[in-house]
Amino acid sequence: MKTRFSLFALLVLTCQVLLAQTHIKVKDPNTWTTDELAPYVGQMVIFDVPIIVSSNASSPYTVSTRRLFTPTNQAFPNTTAIKTVTSMNGKGAMQISGLPKELRCGDKIYNLKARVTSTNRLEYLGGACENSRAYYDTVNVRRLVNIADCDTCLLVCTSNLENYFLVNPQNSYHSRQRAKVIDALKHIDADLLGFVELECGDAAIKEIVSYLNSNLPHRNYGYVADGTSASGTDTKAAFVYDKKVLKTYGELQIIGTGAGKARKAMQVFEQRSNGERFIYSVNHFKAKSGAGTGADADQHDGQGSYNATRCQEAQAVIDLYKRLVPQLNQDKDILIMGDLNAYAKEDPIRKFLDYGLIDLHRAYHADTSYSYQYGGLAGYLDHAICSPSMYRQVCGAIGFHVNSDENDRYTYDKSSDQTMFRYSDHDPVLVGLRLDGSAATYDPKPEINNLEILRGNATHLVIRDAESTDEQLSYYAIYDISGRPVVSAKKIESSIESVALPDASGVYILYVYHKAKVYPYKFIVP
Repeated sequence: MKTRFSLFALLVLTCQVLLAQTHIKVKDPNTWTTDELAPYVGQMVIFDVPIIVSSNASSPYTVSTRRLFTPTNQAFPNTTAIKTVTSMNGKGAMQISGLPKELRCGDKIYNLKARVTSTNRLEYLGGACENSRAYYDTVNVRRLVNIADCDTCLLVCTSNLENYFLVNPQNSYHSRQRAKVIDALKHIDADLLGFVELECGDAAIKEIVSYLNSNLPHRNYGYVADGTSASGTDTKAAFVYDKKVLKTYGELQIIGTGAGKARKAMQVFEQRSNGERFIYSVNHFKAKSGAGTGADADQHDGQGSYNATRCQEAQAVIDLYKRLVPQLNQDKDILIMGDLNAYAKEDPIRKFLDYGLIDLHRAYHADTSYSYQYGGLAGYLDHAICSPSMYRQVCGAIGFHVNSDENDRYTYDKSSDQTMFRYSDHDPVLVGLRLDGSAATYDPKPEINNLEILRGNATHLVIRDAESTDEQLSYYAIYDISGRPVVSAKKIESSIESVALPDASGVYILYVYHKAKVYPYKFIVP
């Protein structure tokens, strides 16, 4: 009898606990704030949207209903908008303790059950945790930039190598660093590679090329010698390319930043199969750290120190490009990549955009792109920027998130781990190219997860299976190649949504926002 009573009491207690769990309905993850937790302090709750890890540097983790972004990645300095982003970051952040395993930044916790210990603190009680490492281990990299089924397309990868030394100061880390870097580059398997924070001159490039050719026997990588010292401690930009696929055209163009250094450079490459050429510019701009003086002092506008120098560097890249174009029979195709140490809305990037160039991160991912994470805030310092003529030949662009989302303890100087994860503090950036010398020829019927975008007829596109629900709003918008809105956000009402094309000729991007993700689709109006 006593046993039966105990079981009955346990059942009653369990029912009371279940009844005490409150479902928190988050209508809009992008505007939800922790103020809404106030009525639930001391209670157990279940979130009806995935909760996203923003920082995993130490316990407790920082989580939110959305990814938290660096303010100048989302809004221009010295504007009301940037104050709004800063405020919403603070109001959206929660601390969570008791997680059962280590998570990467960006990982989602589905059906999170937690005890609310204060308006911004949670205690984990249950939920399904995402494992994004498994995804990056198996993903088809070329599919990420829409060239998986195109044998003649090019995969371009630019990466900050976080001070790739042949001999580390402690003489013990290099083999681990090399193993992690080679594992990543082997996984990416790019046709053309650009590196920054490469130390020890051409000797370091030779080592990387040798190991890549050993690990990728179908490749025949070579590098562009820059004429500087073969060793030493110069930080340089470097070019590595598959000589079976590409060849150099003309001389390497260096924008000098001091004796023996080549942190910004351009090289024209020609695709062997079709003779198409383009300028590839690899750059490493002045970092934000340190105390600049005069115009380079921190102006406390979110852009950090040395912003004036970075603006000068951006102008130097533009000026060299302008000088090269006449030498290439007015061929204006250029792809500018590298660690520019400036977020999307900062002055150096605006110099490129004001000149008429296109930010590929924004073109393909709106405000969701990132390559770097600092203090729990994501953004992209590592850029892919191109000319309008080049844009017509870009199939896709994305940050490959094997570094910025990882806990720092996996870096080569803190761990024996030799996988590609956290081989640098910056993510590599990938761009897919179809150099056909014509207006874009893209798959007219891309399938994007569970939605589909079709070219309906000469005047309309069709979005299928992305309609809004009571729980989740879906909408679309159209922008021109300069980032100007052509059609403001419109709610997707039906499973077959007809979208009228703009009247003016040009290249456009249709953005579909569906299930908390942004899907871009490039199209041309003849």
